Amino acid sequence: MLVLLPPSETKRPAGDGPPLDLDALALPSLREPRTVVADALVALSADEEASLRVLKLSERRRHEVADNAALRSTPTLPAVDRYTGVLFDALDAGTLDAASRAWVGSHVLIHSAPFGPVGALDPIPTYRLAASTSLPGIPSLRKVWADAVTSAIRLTRTPFVVDLRSEAYAALGPVPDEVRGVYVRVVTEGPDGTHRALNHFNKKAKGEFVRALAETAADVRSLDDLYRWAGDRGVRLHDIGDGEIAMVV
Repeated sequence: MLVLLPPSETKRPAGDGPPLDLDALALPSLREPRTVVADALVALSADEEASLRVLKLSERRRHEVADNAALRSTPTLPAVDRYTGVLFDALDAGTLDAASRAWVGSHVLIHSAPFGPVGALDPIPTYRLAASTSLPGIPSLRKVWADAVTSAIRLTRTPFVVDLRSEAYAALGPVPDEVRGVYVRVVTEGPDGTHRALNHFNKKAKGEFVRALAETAADVRSLDDLYRWAGDRGVRLHDIGDGEIAMVV
């Protein structure tokens, strides 16, 4: 089983791990596109004003240009600890016991814009780059990542994928058609049974969902397995067709 998570724009600064080593990241077949994007991001940072424009940063976020400039030399943190915000606060990986944290390390990939999907415990630096950004000198991130990520997921030979990414990040690496899996949408249910998409609570529910998977060391190899796991824990999942399920909160 693989669980795919989106990243967060907000990140914990600094770190105590060694500098970025692209060869130490999960999905080694992504080494080439990781180099292309990382090099383009560092090159952009040489021009602060251009960086502010391209990355759509306000003046008070100027320090994030320096983060990009130091991408290859700054200390790292495990990806699941690097990201903050609603989803990662709900997951709260720092409070998981050793076994649950190991489960996260083995089963969760976080889809970053500069490095593609990385293992939850892979060491990464702080950076600023969104899925929609067009970096000078290279093709769009979608062109750089989509086919490469799809192939990398295929190479994992995972029996099942639970895709919790936002649509923007899912577009940077669609799950191969031949790999069984589901795309999860978080919804609330009205009195008449209609479903409405959520934003803040969407992220919170995804974080709590992954934490529950980790704490129970979930062994999910099919959609039936996922439904059984969810039923035992009072998690409401519904098939909405076209490879998608709704998590009702």
